[in-house]
Amino acid sequence: MTNLNQPILDRALANGIALEMQGDVAVVRLCRPAKRNALNDGLIEALRDVFQNLPAEARAAVIHGEGDHFCAGLDLSELKERDASEGIFHSRGWHVALNAVEQGRVPVVAALHGAVVGGGLELASAAHIRVADESTFYALPEGTRGIFVGGGGGSVRVPKLIGAARMTDMMLTGRVYNAVDGERVGLAQYLVPNGGALAKAIELASRIATNAPMTNFALTHALPRIAEQPADHGLFTEALVASIAQAAPEAKARVRAFLEGKAAKVQKAD
Repeated sequence: MTNLNQPILDRALANGIALEMQGDVAVVRLCRPAKRNALNDGLIEALRDVFQNLPAEARAAVIHGEGDHFCAGLDLSELKERDASEGIFHSRGWHVALNAVEQGRVPVVAALHGAVVGGGLELASAAHIRVADESTFYALPEGTRGIFVGGGGGSVRVPKLIGAARMTDMMLTGRVYNAVDGERVGLAQYLVPNGGALAKAIELASRIATNAPMTNFALTHALPRIAEQPADHGLFTEALVASIAQAAPEAKARVRAFLEGKAAKVQKAD
């Protein structure tokens, strides 16, 4: 893993991505508020560079949007005509960037507010946990604009959150989900008062960062694959991954502390 250096930071910031370390949490900000943090090629490339080169001390990450919105989707002012082959290569390049979020070294929490629309929802779905505040709304307007999701992997990730039928409805009819209904159907796991998403996301990421790194890696990389495998294959993969995770020195120390009564016990939720 290459540490993020100043030239990468400067280039990312020029293209709309800023990074700040808060302890062992990498806080990544979309900073094109005048464009409602709409996605363009420069921002996507910067997102890829940042997540592929997180500082070595990062053990979790948060992604959020500056201004009134998380991300309002594709910057249509930069939409270019492409033939089919150009479109495929362009889309695959964006897939690399969002894969760097979903399949990177650390778990990612998305802090959502305002518009989480089109490519913004595709980006949010690449995170492992989503926290929305009450201003959040979700939409996939591509279907009403004569196009199909294809830059951010939405047709793969969003149905895993809400099911293919609900995604089909959103695209066919232009349905918009508000924050309450979005959490109900699975677009977010947490719903907080207006203005509280970032603080809650950082709180969760800070908690996640205290986990054993191999456990976090197994949860973000192995668990999604196990969930898609036939049961027999999944059980075998589970056995392999569990053995690897439990063999890590930090895991052994944590189990020992639990057996010796030194670890905190699970408490009933408030």
